[in-house]
Amino acid sequence: MSVIAAYNPAIRIPTVPDAKPAAEAQEKAPEVETTTAPKVVEGVTVTISADAFKAAGAAKSSNADIDESGLDDNVKQVLKMIRQLKQQIAEKQAELAAVAAATNLSPEEARAKASALQSEISSLQAGLMSAQTSLAKSMKGMSAEDSMKTASLSM
Repeated sequence: MSVIAAYNPAIRIPTVPDAKPAAEAQEKAPEVETTTAPKVVEGVTVTISADAFKAAGAAKSSNADIDESGLDDNVKQVLKMIRQLKQQIAEKQAELAAVAAATNLSPEEARAKASALQSEISSLQAGLMSAQTSLAKSMKGMSAEDSMKTASLSM
């Protein structure tokens, strides 16, 4: 009879919907949470890599010998400043060498960048000289042992 209805549109046979899919849909419905509110998060989440932790530990340990030296706090600060200035000077000198070796810069650009880097190096060297003078003044009142320790840490 359904075959006749398929070929004869005048005959209409009512169909009953299958109850099985409706029951399955109801069973699956509890899995979906309808009461979940959007999670509101304030602030910024920062993820620090393991390499960053290692780098932070290396920076801490680079001045560990100064911290453990037993010298006065002001002398320790000056020694740390001297190390930092020496590191910055070395970085600027490396940048200057890179500018000198760069072939993608025009001669005018290379001169301008080299001049700016030389100016920065000069100001860092002036700061280094000032810090070393301050350290020398601090060393006048020290014992011979502390003076030797300070001199070795400043190198």
